[in-house]
Amino acid sequence: MRVLAQCSAAMLAASLLVVSAPFAGAIHADDTRSMVPDASQAHQQSVRFATYNASLNRSAAGDLVRDLSTPANPQARAIAEVMQINRPDVVLLNEFDYAAGNEAADLFNQNYLRISQNGKDPLDYPYVYTAESNTGVPSGLDLNNDGAVGGPDDALGFGAFEGQYGMVIYSRYPIQAGAVRTFQDFLWADMPGALLPDNSATDAPDDWYSSDELAALPLSSKSHWDVPVNIGGRTIHVLASHPTPPVFDGVEDRNGKRNSDEIRFWSDYVAGGRDASYIYDDEGAAGGLKRGERFVIMGDQNSDPLDGGSVEGSIDQLLGNQLVQDPLPSSNGAVEASALQGGANADHLGDPRFDTADFEDRNAGNLRADYVLPSRNLKVSASGVYWPRAGSPGSELTGIFPFPTSDHRLVHLDVFVSGAKLR
Repeated sequence: MRVLAQCSAAMLAASLLVVSAPFAGAIHADDTRSMVPDASQAHQQSVRFATYNASLNRSAAGDLVRDLSTPANPQARAIAEVMQINRPDVVLLNEFDYAAGNEAADLFNQNYLRISQNGKDPLDYPYVYTAESNTGVPSGLDLNNDGAVGGPDDALGFGAFEGQYGMVIYSRYPIQAGAVRTFQDFLWADMPGALLPDNSATDAPDDWYSSDELAALPLSSKSHWDVPVNIGGRTIHVLASHPTPPVFDGVEDRNGKRNSDEIRFWSDYVAGGRDASYIYDDEGAAGGLKRGERFVIMGDQNSDPLDGGSVEGSIDQLLGNQLVQDPLPSSNGAVEASALQGGANADHLGDPRFDTADFEDRNAGNLRADYVLPSRNLKVSASGVYWPRAGSPGSELTGIFPFPTSDHRLVHLDVFVSGAKLR
């Protein structure tokens, strides 16, 4: 999906003291913000988390499996090269069509990540997690109120077929498969204070959806996953999602409101206790994280702190959560792109250093859409956005529309974890 969101509301101003530092030739210095380590961190291993909306979505079911069945697809090769350059230990890919039995996920691992792309060292991810998505699942209901039932806009999550725009997690560290929690079926109406859209043609409040529709409509447009990863004997919860873009609707703003509540879900979940008491997973277990748990919230949230079209304050529900830290990953390539492309970018309030997505310039402009947000009990060592400046190595992988990879950029975060043995 090429358009984004966003809210106004002040960006979290307080940031960690950072200096630029290169990473073993993997990325340019202007693409990484590195904290100065202290003596207590010398024995700890840096582990890299990343999120990447890879745009590996296709127009029909089975097309992605077909494209990944050989090692020759140009887009998949370029996506794999970006990953081999940045070398994340745990990475979430958004807009990766779901195929039963992990078929597409395993083919990308086998035919692209494990094969050197343009001389880059291969990547090997022995642990992979993917699951079904709400996208393209027929609701049997007229969710867009156009008088007809059927099509991608009446699916439980927008999609032309089941699993389009899905997600996959690759990890070099063991995934605790038996402890994974998914929230694909959690109903939007079961969130207290949900921002349910209103039909302005009636006097009743919040009535865009009928009672039958609310009894069937999940909050998550894809799914929300809590995927625990064991790193050095410590559990870090990877909280993965991809809220719907807050556009492609009408004055009722049904997509904007759903986007905002999809973001809020993680804020309540990490708070735990009473704030998360309403939450139930797909197995019926209730509640959120326990106090003190380590987590990283990852994904294309389709929401910028200051610009775009999302409900005001949407992403600030995470950025302002006292349990969440924002390392403000940045790149000089995004600054350059904003200046060169102009258009809507010229009127943006946000600092273009933090942009992660290159959208059309007439109305949307470039925005911060993709986030890797760690819990405050994790020690951040560096963060960055892979957006090389024009003409520098790697810029051929990002490019301009039509993009060789994606309209989004890979965003990474490094944290210190005791006992981690990889890298």
